[in-house]
Parts: sequence; C-alpha cells; structure tokens
Amino acid sequence: QVQLVESGGGLVQAGGSLRLSCAASGRTFRTYAMGWFRQAPGKEREFVAALTWNGAITYYPDSVKGRFTISRDNAKNTVYLQMNSLKPEDTAVYYCAADKTVFRNYFHGSPLTGDFGSWGQGTQVTVSS
Repeated sequence: QVQLVESGGGLVQAGGSLRLSCAASGRTFRTYAMGWFRQAPGKEREFVAALTWNGAITYYPDSVKGRFTISRDNAKNTVYLQMNSLKPEDTAVYYCAADKTVFRNYFHGSPLTGDFGSWGQGTQVTVSS
C-alpha cells in the first residue's frame, strides 16, 4: 500500500487552470496505475482521470476529456492532474488514488473506485463563475 498526499487545489475563475499534485510514499509507486476522482457535495465520487503503471494508456470521462491531463513522474513519486478551461461544475474535492493491482496494463471500461486501494485525503477545487 502507498500513502498519498494531494496538493494544488484552490479557488480559480471559470476558464482558468490548476495543476494538482499527488505525492506518494514507498518505492513501489512506479508499479501502480494511478487515478484521480472527485466528489461534489451531495454527489457520489466520480472518476476524472487514470493512467497505467507505465503511463502508456490514459483514461478520461467525456466531461473532462480535452481539458484535463494526467501524468506521472516516477522519479519524484508524483502524479499530476493538469486542469484547463475549468468550469463551475468542476468544483469538488479531488482525490488521488493508487490501484489495488500492480503492473496493470489496462482497465476494463471506465476505472471504478473499487479498482483503487489507497486514497489521499483530498484537495478542494472551487471554480467561480
């Protein structure tokens, strides 16, 4: 299991950008697929982005495709979420997560919260209109 700490959230105007970071502990970080999820008040946690352990494949829902980019730096044990063209509906607490499975080469369909076994504490993103 890895420990995850998110940072980079904040308040931004619609159309602006933010970059979230997720620092992971442990030498095994590079073996895990990583994901970002978000949860708005009164709503279920939803998938935002994921990439495989080697970064070869990325996944995004239609709601963020073309605006958000997930990436990883294994030398720094860090995964990033670059968010551009932010909208008020992107307002949520954003969570970083590590896969339950090592060396995953792909997800069957859209990644699910149940695919991930380690979670960060979350970072708030607020987009004003």
